[in-house]
This record gives sequence, structure tokens and C-alpha cells, in this order.
Amino acid sequence: MKKYCNITPEGTRDLLFEECIAHRNVEHMLTSVFESRGFQEVITPGLEFFDIFSLECAGIPQESMYKLTDHKGRLLVLRPDSTLPIARMTATRLQNEKRPLRLYYTQTVYRNNPSLMGRSDEVMQTGIELLGASGKRADLEVIVTAVEALSRCVPDFRMELGHAGFFRSLASQLPISDETREDIRLSIESKNYSALDTILDRLEQTPAVLAIRRLPRLFGGEEVLQQAADLCSGEDTVKTLGYLKDLYLALREIGLGEKLIIDLGLVQRNDYYSDIIFSGYVEGSGDAVLTGGRYDHLLEAFGAPMPAVGFGINVDAITKLMLESGNVQTRKPADVLIHGDDGFEMKALKHSAFLLKGGLRCENSVFPSRQEALEYARSKKIPRVDYVSENVQTVSVWEKGGKV
Repeated sequence: MKKYCNITPEGTRDLLFEECIAHRNVEHMLTSVFESRGFQEVITPGLEFFDIFSLECAGIPQESMYKLTDHKGRLLVLRPDSTLPIARMTATRLQNEKRPLRLYYTQTVYRNNPSLMGRSDEVMQTGIELLGASGKRADLEVIVTAVEALSRCVPDFRMELGHAGFFRSLASQLPISDETREDIRLSIESKNYSALDTILDRLEQTPAVLAIRRLPRLFGGEEVLQQAADLCSGEDTVKTLGYLKDLYLALREIGLGEKLIIDLGLVQRNDYYSDIIFSGYVEGSGDAVLTGGRYDHLLEAFGAPMPAVGFGINVDAITKLMLESGNVQTRKPADVLIHGDDGFEMKALKHSAFLLKGGLRCENSVFPSRQEALEYARSKKIPRVDYVSENVQTVSVWEKGGKV
């Protein structure tokens, strides 16, 4: 037997029975929210050209992508992100559609994470993209949709609200390499104060460095915006903080204040985010289960400039939380097991079809004897067995004796 015949690759796993039911239920709950708000489903290929994800704005490290070549030697990747392919689709096949476009997707993304133990390389995501719409109305709709979607699945969660331009503006003022910038971003994202201080201690202590040092601590309510204003100056910063305040107050006005936290240390891994960014966290899951934001410049890379905003939800993470909480429907056994005696197999199949039309769930017996069929029904908690010969004999599995 070959070495890898009986295992799955690192970062992947099989799903069984109740896990599959829970997975489908989560997908249905989330996508029903999207459809109720006018979003239409699209599916992009699992294989895409590498060029799409090598764009400077993509922010996806090459080493995290699964690569292969086609018959012409062109470099392909297993889809590591859904927003970029949807941007491609929008700029090509949907270029003549009336805007805004309201799209949603449910599909797998693949990321190679060899150094991150416990993190999946294969993740089912669902999410929405609102393309061709800018401003507060669009941002509010997408954030409210995100909150409603999470509310359908998990009662206890929080949404963190930030702005991509805040960290980007400060980091641009530092004399650092792209690699150091990413190390700083990771330290802020994980709120690893010690690692952040180690990096920043090597730099001249300018106002920008001092502001970045404070970023992981700038989270809370409306007061955070004033703290940030005291650290930074400049027209762009004032505008950014003012917009965040307007958005926060509007969301609080519609009753979402208890779910919201302003986090100016929120720094997304994807570089295509340009403005507002947000993440959803659920107790029991260390990583964000929802990430999103505005990416007004991404479509320019595909020759179709337009504003856009959206988010993605980790379906696998939500499913795991629901399974752990016991908040999952279990699969009900069949209503009837149908056993055809020798020579009456076709009649048994016709009887099964008749019962199925009547709304019963049926299994067909593959056993040679009635006794084996009855024992199987008991083990699977199927309450009734129909024996098919010249006539149909119905037996209640749980009747006293239960003999054939």
C-alpha cells in the first residue's frame, strides 16, 4: 500500500454525516439572508490564472498559493480568494450589466499554511460583493447584512470596525521594507505588543512610529476616535476618523451598538482594501469568522474602475461552532425499510417509489433474508419494515417480539 493512501493532505479533512448536515444548514441560513436582500449567486472557477492573484494590490503571498500548470505550460492556481475572481468576472462577463451589481458566492478557497498549525488549507466561504456603489448607504447595507447573517447562526458575536487607510498612511511614513511592514501588520493584527515594540524600537521615534505603537490599543467605543485624533494630524486622517464616527453612530442608532467595537488596529491581510474594513469574531474561534471592507481601486486593475464593498464568512468555522454547541439538526432515519423477497425485487422498487411520492423517506434492503433486514432496521432506528412478495406485509420494528 502506498504511503498516503489512507490519509488526507495537511490542512484538509473529511466531513461525515452530522457535519455535512450542519454545513449545508449554515450555507442555507447565510445565503437566504443574501437572497432576501437581492443578491444573486455566482460561481467562479476553482482554477484561475496566477496573474490574477499576483497583482500588486492582491496582497496574497506567492508561497501561500497552490500552483500547477495547464497543457500549454501556463501557471494556474487553486482559487485562494473569491473577491479577485469576482472582480475579473465583473470587468468581463458582467461589464454591461446595470449597476450596482449585487453578487453572492459560496465556494472553497485554498491557502497553503504550513507554519500555522490547526488552520485549514481548504476553507468553504460564502459572502457578498456590492459593486458599483459608493458612500455611506452602501457601507451600511453591507455591514448590516453581515450582522444579520452572523445573527442567524451564532447569537454571541462582535463586529470590529476600522479603516485600511489609517495603518497604510502611517506605515508609508516609515523607512522600512515590505517584509518589515508585513511583520508590523501581523503584530498589530494579533495584538502582539512585545513583537511590535521589538520592531519599532529599532526605528527613530517619530510621531508616526509612536502612533503605530498605540494602534493595537486603539479599540473600544467612540472615545477611540478622539484618542486617534490626538495622535495624528492631517486632512486625510481627520476625514477618515470623521467618516468612521458617522458610520458608527448610524449603526448604533439602528440598534447595533452592543455588537460594535471600533478597532483602529484592525489591519486586513488583503491589500486591496482601500477604506472601511470590518471583522466578525465569535467566542470559541480565535480567528475572525467574517472579514470585509471597501475596495474602491481593485477593479482598476481589471480595466473597469468602480467602487465596491463586500465581505466573506468562513462557513467551516461557523459550522464547527454550531456542532460544538449542539445547535444542529440531526439526520432523521428513514420512515420505512423495504425488503423484497427473492424474485420480487422490482416490485419492491415500485413499492418504494409509491411511498416516496407519498412523502415517506425510504431505504431499500440489500439483505438476502427478512431477519437481517429487520435487525438492520433496528440498528438504524427505522420504525417500519415492509416485506414485499405476493403481498406487502408491514411490520412495526418496535412491536413486542418483532419477529419475522
